[in-house]
Amino acid sequence: MRTTRAGVGGRKVSGRDLRASRFRFRFYKKSPATREGGCQTLCVVEFAVVAGNKMEFSGVKRRKPWLIGDQRKASYPHSLQFYLQPPSENISLIEFENLAIDRLKLLKSVENLGVSYVKGTELYQSKLEAEIRRLKFSYRESLEDEYEPRRKDHISHFILRLAYCQSEDLRRWFIQQEMDLLRFRFSILPKDKIQSFLQDSHLHFEAISEEEKNLREQEIIASSTSLGGPKLELEYVYKIPFADALDLFRGRKVYLENGFAYVPLKDIVAIILNEFRAKLSKALALTARSLPAVQSDERLQPLLNHLSHSYIGQDYSIQGNAGKISLDQIDSLSTKSFPPCMRQLHKALRENHHLRHGGRMQYGLFLKGIGLTLEQALQFWKQEFIKGKMDPDKFDKGYSYNIRHSFGKEGKRTDYTPFSCLKIILTNPPSQGDYHGCPFRHSDPELLKQKLQSYKITPGGISQILDLVKGTHYQVACQKYFEMTHNSRDPDLDNRRLLTACPVLGMYALPTMPTVGTIFKDIVLREQCVVETAWMVYMTGRRDLESSLEDGGTEAS
Repeated sequence: MRTTRAGVGGRKVSGRDLRASRFRFRFYKKSPATREGGCQTLCVVEFAVVAGNKMEFSGVKRRKPWLIGDQRKASYPHSLQFYLQPPSENISLIEFENLAIDRLKLLKSVENLGVSYVKGTELYQSKLEAEIRRLKFSYRESLEDEYEPRRKDHISHFILRLAYCQSEDLRRWFIQQEMDLLRFRFSILPKDKIQSFLQDSHLHFEAISEEEKNLREQEIIASSTSLGGPKLELEYVYKIPFADALDLFRGRKVYLENGFAYVPLKDIVAIILNEFRAKLSKALALTARSLPAVQSDERLQPLLNHLSHSYIGQDYSIQGNAGKISLDQIDSLSTKSFPPCMRQLHKALRENHHLRHGGRMQYGLFLKGIGLTLEQALQFWKQEFIKGKMDPDKFDKGYSYNIRHSFGKEGKRTDYTPFSCLKIILTNPPSQGDYHGCPFRHSDPELLKQKLQSYKITPGGISQILDLVKGTHYQVACQKYFEMTHNSRDPDLDNRRLLTACPVLGMYALPTMPTVGTIFKDIVLREQCVVETAWMVYMTGRRDLESSLEDGGTEAS
């Protein structure tokens, strides 16, 4: 055991001897003596998140190592890796945040493309490669001067580990996207680099010799469906312990002999991904165990908490949207353009003339976000509750305060923003008699199917949505619902639409859409994690359309 002086509040943190390099981040903080004058001192925060190590913090000042020539190549010999060792260098807090956001954009692009296209197809490969190139991550072995993209890939992966180890849902999502990214990179890895990559990843898989391959040629071809004919002379074949090839054995897709599986190159990716999943899953669990020590740092804790809900789209003001819809429009908009979560809340309110607190908060902030003013909101809720035999004085005393509070007119005067999709999905699940929440996340599959049928979704579309729900792609299922109800499928937007953290604010489309793509708007919640998606169309788009009509344009039918 050893104890180091902490860089957080001066406290001490104990931990076992580290078996890997520390992950050091450089932050600037004001020293007590110079806080008035604004001078800053350099403080290096070190921590390691590998193989059960405890977090260690140190106030030691260090200098960033500069690598040149072969040293740079030796640091990252390949465009892909298993992330077995954490980084060991100083980075600024700004770079810490930027690397994390870029990684998040990449992983959400991976998820989006995986749903929109068949994985492994030429179109999928080309679009994912373009996205990786745009975000300046590593992807090809043959490119010159790949040190910075590979360094970015390495550090950003470990940062997101800290953010996505906090719950089972976050871990599952993170592992799946990292596996898909590794699959793509391995698919374009040159054959002569594969053996070196396996060794660097501590995978002791050796390609058999030509003589040994010829000796078992017929058996390997007969057992491996991926070969598709007598093409073994063009393939590497790996001799792997039987226990590492259980998935292939279960599907009867591999030749076994004397406790070893003879796996062609096309099939070995499944084994590599299984190894990667196991290692990453264990690392995330160990990271979660050590996370409290990192979260105690007031500089890191807000960043890590918001990364899994981090905004990665463009910034648009929501203030100019107030007063752009009337109360008479709400009923028609709810059936044509509201997302299912808001549509069911509106329907329940009209039928029961009441919503519980969770429903009022979710729906009330949504209505505020799409343009209802405070006066309109008070009138809307009061009229509906009075229909439910509530006394007007009781409404004024018991409910109007909360409405004014959500508009920042009471209490601490906070101007609240609508709930993001992730907040609706992950927090405050509905109970009996509640109507808030996400229908794709919280509804029984059979009930969801009936609801989609009532929305006039085709049987084929319902099957696609239910498959996405079964795979826990709740927001992507919502996107699919939008495409089916608005006939707005536009594959060219896939590289720009990142679906896995879309906000509910403004999640409705224009009833008449002039051209797909021109009316997609992104409404940014200043402190919520939101991304661009087709649902993010709000009444500013309607106002722009009306202005164009006044100038002599014609509205599309």
